Amino acid sequence: MASRRSKPYCPALRRALGRSATLVCAALALGACAQPWERFHAGEQESAVVAGLGQPREVYNLPDGTKRLMWPTQPMGEVTTAADIDVSGKVISVRQVLQPSEFYRAQPDKWTKNDVLVNFGRPEETGYFPLMKREVWSYRYLEDGVFYLLFNFYFDDTGVLRATQKSPDPLHEQGGDDNKPM
Repeated sequence: MASRRSKPYCPALRRALGRSATLVCAALALGACAQPWERFHAGEQESAVVAGLGQPREVYNLPDGTKRLMWPTQPMGEVTTAADIDVSGKVISVRQVLQPSEFYRAQPDKWTKNDVLVNFGRPEETGYFPLMKREVWSYRYLEDGVFYLLFNFYFDDTGVLRATQKSPDPLHEQGGDDNKPM
């Protein structure tokens, strides 16, 4: 006996199924899009990066004559795109700097506030702990694409980096005693 393949008999249902398939394909295509920092390559003109990302919100001149352009999403976002530009106006690199591999380059007892500023941009939040005699700068970031965290840099009163720490981002914390209904 031959098997019959059943088809939706309702034209409206057929159209709905067709639209669903189109939406799924569109979602998959968007998911495959490059991140902003992945669209640019070494050797391109600075103007191409600015045309693609807009005017940078922060610009830092580096000691070797190069400059760093930054597009932060702080205080609420977890991404800062940084483009290093050589003296001739060409791209050296473009990358996302609010991530562990970048944070772990920081060198306690060597780096200063300026080093942190130039590498990560302006912090999401600053604070001071008088008993520790430490100023803290915090940067919101997403670790492993799952965990919303803050990366904290602790400076002594002379502006030298003394310690770093990861902590949960209270903006994304759920649960806890404060959130229980009474």
